[in-house]
Amino acid sequence: MADTDLMTIPGQVDPVPVARDITPRADGRIDLLGLPNDDIRVLFEQAGLDPKQAKLRAKQVYHWLYHRGVTGFAAMTDIAKTMRPWLEERFVVGRPTIVEAQHSTDGTRKWLLQTDDGHEYEMVFIPDADRGTLCVSSQVGCTLNCRFCHTGTMRLVRNLTPGEIVGQVMLARDALGEWPKGSMAGLDAAEDAGDYTSDGRLLTNIVMMGMGEPLYNFDNVRDALKLVMDGAGLALSKRRITLSTSGVVPAMARCGAEIGVNLAVSLHAVTKEVRDEIVPINKKYGIEELLQACADYPGASNARRITFEYVMLKDKNDSDEDARELVRLLKHYDLPAKVNLIPFNPWPGAPYECSTPERIRAFSNIVFEAGISAPVRTPRGRDIDAACGQLKTAAQKKSRAERDREAAANEAAA
Repeated sequence: MADTDLMTIPGQVDPVPVARDITPRADGRIDLLGLPNDDIRVLFEQAGLDPKQAKLRAKQVYHWLYHRGVTGFAAMTDIAKTMRPWLEERFVVGRPTIVEAQHSTDGTRKWLLQTDDGHEYEMVFIPDADRGTLCVSSQVGCTLNCRFCHTGTMRLVRNLTPGEIVGQVMLARDALGEWPKGSMAGLDAAEDAGDYTSDGRLLTNIVMMGMGEPLYNFDNVRDALKLVMDGAGLALSKRRITLSTSGVVPAMARCGAEIGVNLAVSLHAVTKEVRDEIVPINKKYGIEELLQACADYPGASNARRITFEYVMLKDKNDSDEDARELVRLLKHYDLPAKVNLIPFNPWPGAPYECSTPERIRAFSNIVFEAGISAPVRTPRGRDIDAACGQLKTAAQKKSRAERDREAAANEAAA
């Protein structure tokens, strides 16, 4: 049993985040994953290095950690050999533990990950012809209880730390072999580490659309994404990062100002009655308040449209009248919008069915004809429960022995 208590279900109040910067290790070493350069420098000073030495070593370690993806100090070749054991004794470069990795027939990959204190969460990589998107989780479980979402049936355990969030991106780079290669030994310490990039990456985009509500873990998500966007770190442009919220209105402007990534909003309904049912946060922040926050979102423009996610539920939110009301709302608030129509992805015990392809097409046509892009998302990874709304840790369904048997069977089949 993990040693972190479950977070309480907040009802119609904002949940109180469980802040946890770094999981204490049994060996006393400090995990550097998730820390910015300045925090690493302070730790090095506290460990006994003089300020000038701490600043240099922090810059070197930061580069190797986030730009080169190394997992041990021995590989940091521009740090003196005599210094590496000193670092190894006091610090560690962590990664989330991989419990299980699954591959879909359509190329989608899903990883079940585990924190140091025993909690499990998932991430998904979706390859396409012109891009590769990593779906990143921000919490273990979720507190929003959206009725169409399997993750929403879990209790919220706790927030993920910056290291556990950025660690998902690091693991994906590991799995895809997408770290720059070559030795850094002999480089001028003043040279800009951001000059070193790897071309032709498979992982091109990140979406904060995994388990949890990112804006209920704002500080940790912001700090992790800053590392992802740092030119001297993981160096992924903010234009290639999208954060999805179910409508935590008070944090949306702050998201635009402090993170500045693309915004996606889980709308899913156009009337109070239906949205109250399927997205309960609507009882706290209604549709009009949410759409006004979208209109005020910093940086939103025709070049950087807000994406509205709309899951298609049979006889619930998929009528022609719903489509026309969606158009009316988006035009009323003069929103630079794109609507992603998402066929409902089934899961055991789900209270809804997916709209028919004909109904989805008719809905899409109405929105398109009004001059608003409304593509229908192709379901990906359904066979491994990796599709939108299906993430729920397999830990609740499989024992360790079952996973071992499946892994052995997969190896035999290969």
